[in-house]
Amino acid sequence: MLLNTIVRWATLCLTLQLFGYATGYARFYDANLVVSWQLVTLFGLVFAQEAFRYVMLAAMEQLRRTAIIVGANDTGAELALRFKADKYAGIKFLGFFDDRTRDRLSTQMDNHQLLGATAELASYVKSQSVDHIYISLPMASQPRILALLNSLKDTTASVFFVPDMFVTDLIQGRVDQYGGMPVVAVCESPFTGLNGIIKQIEDIILSVLILILISPVLLACALAVRMSSPGPIIFKQLRYGLDSKKIFVYKFRSMTTQDNGEVVQQAKRNDVRITPVGAFLRRTSLDELPQFINVLQGRMSIVGPRPHAVAHNEQYRQLIKGYMVRHKVRPGITGLAQVAGARGETETLDKMERRIRLDLEYLRNWSLMLDLKIIIRTILVVLKDDTAY
Repeated sequence: MLLNTIVRWATLCLTLQLFGYATGYARFYDANLVVSWQLVTLFGLVFAQEAFRYVMLAAMEQLRRTAIIVGANDTGAELALRFKADKYAGIKFLGFFDDRTRDRLSTQMDNHQLLGATAELASYVKSQSVDHIYISLPMASQPRILALLNSLKDTTASVFFVPDMFVTDLIQGRVDQYGGMPVVAVCESPFTGLNGIIKQIEDIILSVLILILISPVLLACALAVRMSSPGPIIFKQLRYGLDSKKIFVYKFRSMTTQDNGEVVQQAKRNDVRITPVGAFLRRTSLDELPQFINVLQGRMSIVGPRPHAVAHNEQYRQLIKGYMVRHKVRPGITGLAQVAGARGETETLDKMERRIRLDLEYLRNWSLMLDLKIIIRTILVVLKDDTAY
């Protein structure tokens, strides 16, 4: 809460300052007064949110509902862990009901949490005035579930069904309706509807501002590449973009070769193909700056999974489960993997697997605030990272 409040307030204050200086209105306000207002308001926001959190916790204690889970499998055990971890859910978890013996139950479950068999469920619910029942039985057990529901018709408990598919790695999993028929999203892009519009506006505004600010740097890099070695200034390489469609990604040329075929060799430390100017550009990530033009073209985003060469995609899609899911969104100039230590050469399969896990985590948890955090962390990583070469 504290980090989110500081980042959001700092972003707003910086935006106001930029507009103030750009329009000239900043001179009408006393600088010391503005800074004082920003600091006092920040402390006020933190205090108000902390007070609200305290009130919410007190309220949850009064409104707490009791819950049991039918089915002591991995899905049910995961749901129980989330009940315990979420202090604001207002759920007091009592235990499990399951017909199996203890040695066949989920290893995540504590033995004392088994309350009985499903035949004893209805009487327990009535005697203990249980509020919520979560059914975590496999969907193949339909007759068993129907019998269970019939036995609960004489109670006032709310009943929820937890499909066993949710134990898998869902991407933006949610329930929708089409013509009144419920459907479950198992793998979907986070950038649908309003989220897609927000992402597009973010990319356009930030890329325009950044291109204006870095235009002198772009010119200096272009001159350095041109004068340092023969060849084009911009290296264009085919990579997979949104929905696995091939796009050209721009970079300042940093090597004497321009691999773009069926075999692409990753850059290594002390790679003889890297030019002296190219080594500096790669170490400082200045070679990636032309990709802001790709963002304006709508081919890339500022934040997203980093695009790999087509040859590498064809190699790793056969080796890593879920590899191609990262192409449900536009590739990014930077991403969660790059700021979480998965940047640089992936000479072993486990390094690429970790990068893909972080890419999919980004798709599951995307928010505008997450993008801003990644952008800020990228600046810090570029300044001190030694994995770029």
